[in-house]
Amino acid sequence: MEELEVGKITHFFTKIGVAIVQVTAPFKVGDKVHIKGATTDITEVVESMQVHHAPVKEVNKGDDIGLKVKGQVRPGDTIFKVL
Repeated sequence: MEELEVGKITHFFTKIGVAIVQVTAPFKVGDKVHIKGATTDITEVVESMQVHHAPVKEVNKGDDIGLKVKGQVRPGDTIFKVL
């Protein structure tokens, strides 16, 4: 399974299940991502992303986004796009 790093998690809001991500490479809704960290290992399909509280379908390098996730993630975790 080949992977490409697409972002780093900077914050996580537990109650709403949203991670704030600093994007390092483009990805979009529908892409399969692998979130990996010291105690995190989650693979899921991107279903919802927002930039400045507005839904978006694609993000690019340099964007700071809100990413809806199903599991518990932590600041410092890395997001990889599964190719």
